[in-house]
Amino acid sequence: MSKIYLPVPKEYSYEMNFQFLERSPRELLHQTNGRKVQKVVKYEDEKILFSISEGSGKLIIEFENGNPTEAGKEFVRNYVREWFDLDSDLTEFYSLAQKHKILGPLVKKYFGYRIIGQPDLFESIVWAVLGQQINLQFAYTLKQRFVEKFGERLHWKDKSYYLFPQPEVVAGLSHDLLAPLQFSRQKSNYAVNIANAFASGEISKEQLRGLPLEEAKEKLMKIKGVGNWTANYALMKTFRYRDAFPLEDAGVHNAIKNLTGMDRKPTLEEVKKFYRKFAGWEAYTTLYLWKSL
Repeated sequence: MSKIYLPVPKEYSYEMNFQFLERSPRELLHQTNGRKVQKVVKYEDEKILFSISEGSGKLIIEFENGNPTEAGKEFVRNYVREWFDLDSDLTEFYSLAQKHKILGPLVKKYFGYRIIGQPDLFESIVWAVLGQQINLQFAYTLKQRFVEKFGERLHWKDKSYYLFPQPEVVAGLSHDLLAPLQFSRQKSNYAVNIANAFASGEISKEQLRGLPLEEAKEKLMKIKGVGNWTANYALMKTFRYRDAFPLEDAGVHNAIKNLTGMDRKPTLEEVKKFYRKFAGWEAYTTLYLWKSL
């Protein structure tokens, strides 16, 4: 079986990140099996099934359904680097956080935890929309039904491995087709609007790459259904914008309330004040606040 070895940064914990990946049994876009993660990706017309495990301070990528082309292997290598957040240098963030009375204990307890991302920008935005105003487990249920119904799959050794539905497929859907999955009319409309924007070329990952945060957000928020929270979430998860700041996030508010011993949720001004010491690292501050929950 062909393998690739990827070195990991000093501030990296396979265990912490694996815990995130196994948080829902309804997740179809990867599978956890023992200490391994399995996933299928599509490179050109090639569906590549691979697993990730850890050994000797490296990530070990094994190709499970044959030996891909060299270009296919390089695609997977880069995908995993993005997905597992291996290129972010967190030295400055940890230096700031370790001195903070609230974040200090969190970065010590969860040292090496990173933003497990979504390299596919379309998937990232649709997932954010699916999760709005419902609990996390029901959001996973909606995604499971959506992926099973409209995503491509690879059947290998008596198991099915799924790909997220393509924009061109979702653009052709209607609420009548999504309602049986328990999509609200609003979620149906937003998912189709987002798909149309990608399918038509109005928006793409390449168009946003390298833009300042506010400019990238502005472009995303032109799509009906993409508000400030969704744009920040997607830019945090797909591009690792360090300063992406989901100010309105209920989880952030609850975490600050719990960690500071407040008897009420903080105001937006109080949230901004909490984050002030972490200017430029808002996304990773958010990550550790979420982890505290």
